[in-house]
Amino acid sequence: MDCETEALIEGLAGRLICRNCPAMNSRRGINLPGRRALIATLRAILSALFPGCLTYEPIDHEDLDAVKARLRTIAEALADQIARIEAYRVLEHSRPEGFDAEGRAWTVTRTLFARLPEIRALLQEDVLAAYEGDPAAHSNMEIVMSYPGILAVATHRVAHVLYEEGVHLLPRVWSEYAHSRTGIDIHPGATIGKGFFIDHGTGVVIGETCVIGDNVKLYQGVTLGARSFQKDSEGRLVKGIKRHPNVEDNVVIYANATILGGDTVIGKGSIIGGNVWLAHSVPPGSRVFYKEG
Repeated sequence: MDCETEALIEGLAGRLICRNCPAMNSRRGINLPGRRALIATLRAILSALFPGCLTYEPIDHEDLDAVKARLRTIAEALADQIARIEAYRVLEHSRPEGFDAEGRAWTVTRTLFARLPEIRALLQEDVLAAYEGDPAAHSNMEIVMSYPGILAVATHRVAHVLYEEGVHLLPRVWSEYAHSRTGIDIHPGATIGKGFFIDHGTGVVIGETCVIGDNVKLYQGVTLGARSFQKDSEGRLVKGIKRHPNVEDNVVIYANATILGGDTVIGKGSIIGGNVWLAHSVPPGSRVFYKEG
């Protein structure tokens, strides 16, 4: 390396490793878990929900000790990650003195683990909805092992539990991992009922405050988004308000439809055609299609 480049690096190192940088994970402060470790935990949880489907080898149903050992490993990793995330939040937001990050982490971990059978049952209904809703599907295992919609929805169902518990960083990392793998962007705050199927999936966006009922089917490119973003008197975005639509039971929304607004409701049993733009509610049983001119 020449002298000029070496001199540049000598000065650059100190400028990049700043003590108060908001976008740096340093061992000098609270050391957050890395993104790769968080994703590894997600993949382990999904493997537990679909035993033998997402890992290298099938499982032995008789070897309960091995299953218990795997669950203990997942629980320990998850609790450690949540504890460090919660400790980091103490630095960003005021917390009561003596806040027990580790104790909270184990409470949240137990909450998620207690709901895993419920999540597993929901995912079985999602797989069935995909099989019954797609004539190209030849088996349930094909859906579990290859359909992007199932990966996105399974990730969401796990992430949503943590989001409800007030842990936000971890589920956002998980949802963006699924987004990068599938092209489906589901905010972990969204509420989604049973029997949910996203066919093809690429380009689907589901916002944080969206509420989706049972047996809903979406096609590629569907957006369930916000109409606009409210601001306060100082021009800052107002957070924590309903911004995204509700979709009631048994609705089908075809490709590239866009539905916007926190007060927009798509009534039960409606069909929304491809390329439709909606920013208002429609009653149950509606048929809404794009018409040129």
